[in-house]
This record gives sequence, C-alpha cells and structure tokens, in this order.
Amino acid sequence: MSEHRIEVDVASQRLRLYRSTELLVEYAVSTALKGVGERRNSECTPRGRHVVRAKIGAGMPANTVFVARRPTGEIYTPGLAAAEPGRDWILTRILWLSGLEVGRNRLGHVDTFRRFVYIHGCPNELPMGIPLSHGCVRMRNSDVIALFDAVETGTRVLIQEGGEPANAPHRS
Repeated sequence: MSEHRIEVDVASQRLRLYRSTELLVEYAVSTALKGVGERRNSECTPRGRHVVRAKIGAGMPANTVFVARRPTGEIYTPGLAAAEPGRDWILTRILWLSGLEVGRNRLGHVDTFRRFVYIHGCPNELPMGIPLSHGCVRMRNSDVIALFDAVETGTRVLIQEGGEPANAPHRS
C-alpha cells in the first residue's frame, strides 16, 4: 500500500497530498458543476473513500488529449478548443479512481470506476477553485503531472464535502 494519500475537499476546491500525516502539497482543483453525488449519469463528484486504480499518460507531453483513456494524437491548443467549443477536455495525465465503499461509491448505480471518474489535467485557461467539471476532479497540467509522479496505483483518495483536512485538529 502507498505511503501517500490524497484528500479532495469539495467545499474549498482543494486537493491535498499527504505522506502519512505530513501535508506535502496542496493544489487548487475544480470538481463537478452539479455538486457531489454518486449516481451514474449524475455528472456529480462522488464522495467517500477511493483508490487510484490506474495511472494513464506516463511520459506523454503536457496537453496530450485523451478520449476514452487513450491519447488521440492531438496536443491541446486554444485553436483546437475554438474548433470544438463543447468538448470536455481530458489532458496530460489521468488518475482513474475506484470506490471502496460498496453501495456508496462501488458497484451498482454508484460505481465510481464504471462512471469513469478521474483526477485529470484540463486546459490551463479554465479556472480552478470553482466547480465546473462533469464529475471528475480537474487540475492544472503542471499540477497533475507532479501529483501523478508522486503517487502510485493503490494510493488512497478521500473525497469529502468538508472544509478542512480530515486530520486537522478539532477546535472547541
């Protein structure tokens, strides 16, 4: 099992990478425009305990375009975006998530893996810190490369609505 873990805080739109209890780095992200939820076709970001099931895109150039987890041969540019304005861009790296909580985010109509929920790169001109995705966790390309290189398959991921890290001290 990985010594790293990832926490995604939907309320603050932040992703935090820990080694044991030590916070290593924090990134701004963009989760789902439609909020949190686990149901298939909801376009919501699923909550709960997950694991990085697969890492896709190692060694590919930044801005590599992926469709169905395969590189298309395209490199994202603003010109390409202008030609296809409605496209949901999945760029650079993919960390494909799988739920660990049967009935909440695993199996049946709430299966994160079968919903194709990822942590992935997106066009750098898209804002971070604002929910805008179609269910995934979007990151800046340089940030997703750094995260991808730091973690391995099996890394635990907690997605919560919270507002502070899960291991933060309780305040009275």
